[in-house]
Amino acid sequence: MKNETPKIEKLTEKTVVFVSYTGNYMNNPQIFVDLSNKLCGWAGPKGLISPKSIFLSSYQDNPEVTPPDELKLDLCMVVSDETQVDSDIQKKNLPGGQYVVMYAELEGPEEYGPAWNAVVEWMKNNNHEIDMSRPSYEIYLNNPEEHPEKHHIVNICMSLKNM
Repeated sequence: MKNETPKIEKLTEKTVVFVSYTGNYMNNPQIFVDLSNKLCGWAGPKGLISPKSIFLSSYQDNPEVTPPDELKLDLCMVVSDETQVDSDIQKKNLPGGQYVVMYAELEGPEEYGPAWNAVVEWMKNNNHEIDMSRPSYEIYLNNPEEHPEKHHIVNICMSLKNM
């Protein structure tokens, strides 16, 4: 895992379409593949996917507190406000605000947990608190299947309580 030192950034609100999963998604990359296939299978034929498309996962729960079978994950794609949804695809606005953002290059899915832990540790060491009223995100900056070494390049964004 290669990661940069986290930074505090103001993220803007995003309109997203999404598919949800409730249950233990930890260490189960197949869930993300299935959700991605479902979302892209809907968005692709509508012409919504381009090289500039932004995909992210949104997390509202704290896995240290929420039982694993109650964890909720939304796999999202940023869209315009005018985008219409149908079938099992939902639409919502993800709130903006202050976030701790860490750029990371992960060698595989098993490194997501340690990357999140690095953000949490940085927050604790710098006397910052997580704002559980807003979701935290993984913003995907590449398609690992297109990376020569199959690395996952992401921004991990943890919501920050106002200082």
